[in-house]
Amino acid sequence: MIVIVLGLLGIFIGVRTAKKRGGNRKDMAQYGAGYGIAFVLLGMILTVILDRFLLGV
Repeated sequence: MIVIVLGLLGIFIGVRTAKKRGGNRKDMAQYGAGYGIAFVLLGMILTVILDRFLLGV
């Protein structure tokens, strides 16, 4: 769940950043993909950390 939410948040932030810098649709897609991948990676790491601390594995 954390991964999905952070992925969508990353896409939103990436598209907004590209729009703010005056980019076209391709720029928005690239920024959205880049930020989305980065945030998904962060979400996966966060999920593993939380899982280890909460379940004590």
